[in-house]
Amino acid sequence: MANDTQFQHITTLEALEEFCSENANSEYVGFDTEFVSENCFRPLLCLIQVSTDKAYAIIDTLVIKDLTVFWNWLCDGDHITIVHAAREEFLFCFRDVAKRPANLFDIQLAAGMIGCEYPAAYGNLVNRMIGVTVDKGETRTDWRQRPLTDRQMAYALEDVVHLWPVHNQLKTKLEQLGRVDWVRCEMDQWQGALEKTITHPQWRRVSGIARLKPAQLAIVKELWLWRNEEAQRKDRTPKRVLADDLIVELARRGTSAPAQIRAIRGFGNRVQKTSIEGIAAAIERALKMPKSDYPKRITSTKTINLGLLGQFITTALNVLCRSEQISSSIVGTAQEVRDVAAMRLGILKLSEKPRLLTGWRAEIVGQLIDQVLEGRVAIRVDDPKSDNPLKMEYIDANSDD
Repeated sequence: MANDTQFQHITTLEALEEFCSENANSEYVGFDTEFVSENCFRPLLCLIQVSTDKAYAIIDTLVIKDLTVFWNWLCDGDHITIVHAAREEFLFCFRDVAKRPANLFDIQLAAGMIGCEYPAAYGNLVNRMIGVTVDKGETRTDWRQRPLTDRQMAYALEDVVHLWPVHNQLKTKLEQLGRVDWVRCEMDQWQGALEKTITHPQWRRVSGIARLKPAQLAIVKELWLWRNEEAQRKDRTPKRVLADDLIVELARRGTSAPAQIRAIRGFGNRVQKTSIEGIAAAIERALKMPKSDYPKRITSTKTINLGLLGQFITTALNVLCRSEQISSSIVGTAQEVRDVAAMRLGILKLSEKPRLLTGWRAEIVGQLIDQVLEGRVAIRVDDPKSDNPLKMEYIDANSDD
């Protein structure tokens, strides 16, 4: 248990440098963080917990401001970096040094690849893989408070002490199923997608802009850029500076006149008066933009339901995934399945090849949808009392039955 684990409590840059040097040739590095994300532009990193084959450590990141040496150590070398659901951990690292952790392995993702529930909580996954019960007593801790209690540090450390044995169990199973490369591929795509959230403005994620015209999208983009800068300056969440629905309404009205901006219902109660000037200036920049610089209109994909056929195909996918020992939620969503079926039926055109038909997903889904549409798949009740009550059978197309 983490309560009995000896660890270093690192509170100086010199001690951090020494730790990284002493663990430079580690076989693995497990790491996790504690942070606070409420009402701030970016999550505030409060602690980093680390495990290697040589030592354990808790790094106080409220005291040590420059973590470059740690992130470079994490990204360099041949070690395996083991994490659990590490979106923010990856972003902390990439923002600081613009590099990926070495050989990143996410136990949550890997567990889904062998048929476990996805996404699975850390405690549930540890218990299932190695039979250890994880303490959940400090889940509401404010990690900004100092000094930390022994109980708080033991709780934080437990998030990394089990990563290596869980990794080993998962890797063995992945090797048996021939899916080690699948995990590598998915981790690469996952990290690439996260990098884009930093390197590419994410203004197209503003909700409610699907039907806007290019000129209106130009206003959305300029307002999003202004909002992001303002939120960073004030250290507030962007939507508290200017909500998405207000951005869309401003884009629709297409005016930079302060009086007309204030006239939007509820605007005065939700936006600071001092923001009017910046909002008007952002809109004016968009209004003066050459048409050739307008963003392209968002291509909307028609949603296809397919009724009972869609339900049957989704059920077939779930049955197949259970038999193949992989979580269906990793393979794809029900809507993705219906879209591929609609594409095969010629009632939907997709601008790019669906991910269900690429890479390792093609190996799982592969011919399934075509086989269903051709009437070559049947599903029957096998054992109604089992965890897998349904069984899928393939019908010989040349059969006379």
